[in-house]
Amino acid sequence: MNERTQPDPEKTEPIAADGYPIASTRYATDGAPRGRVVIAGATGVGQGFYRHFAAFAQAYGLEAITLDYRGVGKSAPETLKGFDMNFLDWARLDLAAIVNAVPEDELPLYLVGHSYGGHALGLLPNHRRVTASALCATGSGWHGWMPWPDRLRLVFFWNVIGPVLTRLKGYLPFKMLRMGEDLPLPVYRQWRRWCHNPDYFFDDPELADELTGFARVRCPIVAINATDDGWAPPRSRDVFMRHYENAPVQAVDLEPADIDLESIGHIDYFRPRARPLWQPMLDWLEQPDAPFRIGQGPPLQK
Repeated sequence: MNERTQPDPEKTEPIAADGYPIASTRYATDGAPRGRVVIAGATGVGQGFYRHFAAFAQAYGLEAITLDYRGVGKSAPETLKGFDMNFLDWARLDLAAIVNAVPEDELPLYLVGHSYGGHALGLLPNHRRVTASALCATGSGWHGWMPWPDRLRLVFFWNVIGPVLTRLKGYLPFKMLRMGEDLPLPVYRQWRRWCHNPDYFFDDPELADELTGFARVRCPIVAINATDDGWAPPRSRDVFMRHYENAPVQAVDLEPADIDLESIGHIDYFRPRARPLWQPMLDWLEQPDAPFRIGQGPPLQK
């Protein structure tokens, strides 16, 4: 594969069902693609972070598409103060618009999700278009599933730092904290509420009707969680993934040493240094009935 000889990324702006424009980038292949992959990012992570993985998929022969959810990155308004939205809009409107913009033809459509991107699959109104999905760092956000240092930091963030900063700013200034892109106030408030529940938003009685789509997902899923991921350790994944009750799910506990790294954490699945993980992910998407494996080693399973 040669990423340098591929066409330049193309900026696009699909319109969501409610009329909101979604900043997106299309990585077309040099020649006819074998399929397409939509990359659904994590909370507060802009689409530019996934450009290396998208270029890798492009060189692999898959047309790749990234996006910024509304209120984030290039899809943000001039000011987030007073910006009204629902955290679920990122999936049911924004990601849905990206999927709708993909031509309906004989090519398979894959979803690669990072953290929230793995939640989004079950919220997609058009999830039936997805052939297979590879999810990284997806789990229930409850602090009780986390190891103690991360648990204490999150409790302090939700109960001290977050309330003070959002009261001062009118939004969550993630950039100031060097934690990612700034987030709209409604996203912060919903996220905070759900993270107090062991079963995350499935414990929210107001969402009973919104979450019925999880049981309707049928596409194969591989759910990869690094053993040193403090925010979404494997046990939090297992709690969340049981809601994809009718989809075949392979749960993979990824040791950093499996891809010759000392650490992965919650974010580094898509940094260039995690490149040894990318080829197996794309290979699996094309053959989702096979066990997931790294290199020539035995299948990685829960």
